[in-house]
Parts: sequence; C-alpha cells; structure tokens
Amino acid sequence: MNQDEISHPPVPPLRIATLDDDEDFRQYLSGVLAQDGHEVQACESGAALIAAIQEQMPDLVLLDMKMGRERGEQVLADLRQRWPRLCVIVVTGYPSMDSMRQTFKQDVFDYLAKPFSISELRASLGQAVATLGIGRRPEDRLRAELGRQIRLARAERGWTLKDLSESSGVSVSQLSSIERGAHLPSLESMVAVATALGRRPSSWLEAAGL
Repeated sequence: MNQDEISHPPVPPLRIATLDDDEDFRQYLSGVLAQDGHEVQACESGAALIAAIQEQMPDLVLLDMKMGRERGEQVLADLRQRWPRLCVIVVTGYPSMDSMRQTFKQDVFDYLAKPFSISELRASLGQAVATLGIGRRPEDRLRAELGRQIRLARAERGWTLKDLSESSGVSVSQLSSIERGAHLPSLESMVAVATALGRRPSSWLEAAGL
C-alpha cells in the first residue's frame, strides 16, 4: 500500500488560502483541494494573500516559504502580527532544520516539504481540524471546548462526575453528555457547573473563540 492509499479521518470542507509564486503548483494544489470539497483562494503574492484574508477569513493558510520575489518569512511575520490565531501550514521545497526552527518559533502548525503526497497534505489538514477545531460551526466548537474545559477542571480537583453533580445540582447523565460534547448546557447549568469548579464561564467561551 502506498502512502496515498492510507486512509485518514474525513476533513470537513475548509476555506483555505494558499500562497505560492509557482503558477503550475498553485493550479495543482487548488485542484487537489477543490476535489476534496474545500474552498480555495490561490494567491501569488503576499499582498494578494493579505487582501484575500481581509476580504474573507480562511480556516487556514498554506504558505510557501521559498519564493523568488519575496520572503515567506516576512509574510509569515505579517500574518502573525495581524492574525495571531490563524492556522498556518508552511510549505517549502528547500527544508532545513534551521528554517524549521525559525518558522515554528512563529507558531506554525505544521511543515510540509515539497514534494509532498496528497496523503501527507490531507493528514496535515486533518490534524489541524482535530487539534484546533477549524472548519466546524461555532456551536460545534463551543460544545467540544466546554466539554474539554469542564473535564480538565474536574480532573484538577480529582472529582468524579458524581462529585460535580452534587456540587452543581446538574445531573450526572447531563454532565456526562456535556463533557462528551454531545449537547450544549443551558446558561443556568453552565453557570452552576462553572461556579462549582471555581471557573468563569466567560473564559470557557473565549477558549472556544467566541
């Protein structure tokens, strides 16, 4: 079995902005991503990329670091200054340990060395979705993040679901469903759980990007 035949978890449709000065590679990458159901904005310059992001925020950016007319490092620095939380996956045909260290210092999610396989690209996108929750609806992100935050706060206290239920007045079955991300709690339940755990509900909403 070759690498392109290895299966990965399905990736939801994403808005992806790409920057590469090679027209043939831009067209190839756009075609591959479009076939997978993604919406692609292919850009040939840093200025075009910035303009595209300002017009519509993408879920992630595929950024070529080795371009003839401009430095990808400068484009990356500009992206980080403007949109610190934007997911960036670096693409380069000339990888080195030094360049990898420098880019990861600027909070790059992943690093793909050309030529990469379609399977490698899909795997990187899948990891970004799983790790950062990109491509999901706000309510999906909120359900997942609330469940994670409650689970972590409960673990810090060494509490069981029963302990949290007794302290918050929310049933064990409801708490279990919330922690799994199966449904959103009511505002009243969220406040009761947060108060029992000594947390602020607003911090949980902020962690979910709301």
